[in-house]
Amino acid sequence: MTASRYFRNPATAEELRRAGLRVTAARVALLETVRAGDHLDADALTSGVRRRVGHVSLQAVYDALHALTAARLVRRIEPPGGPARFEGRVGDNHHHVLCRTCGAIADVDCAVGDAPCLTASDDRGFVIDEAEVIYRGLCPDCSTPGSSPAP
Repeated sequence: MTASRYFRNPATAEELRRAGLRVTAARVALLETVRAGDHLDADALTSGVRRRVGHVSLQAVYDALHALTAARLVRRIEPPGGPARFEGRVGDNHHHVLCRTCGAIADVDCAVGDAPCLTASDDRGFVIDEAEVIYRGLCPDCSTPGSSPAP
């Protein structure tokens, strides 16, 4: 079967082509699943791709995530103590807030000013073009009266 039979959005296929990537049904489905999701891990993305196109291996999803991340169509974030998560919001150097209790992740815009958002106190000679900040706390669902953040 050709990949075009599965395209929900032909623009997604064209975006893959512009990035120099081979267009496959799995890559189209993966990119659309990442963009429709909310900081999903590879297992959740695999399930989403399978709902769209049928069987696809976890390894194929990892390979496609690597290609999409390298092409800067997808952003990989690595919250401490949890699996890597993926999102479709790229190119704006935004940051994240992470719930210490349930692991929920949400986007937050830059802390101050233009990218890289933060000025390092000592750049050690590096030319900094990006900053990654993870704020930690409790999400609204976990911050009930009397609850306290995990250490």
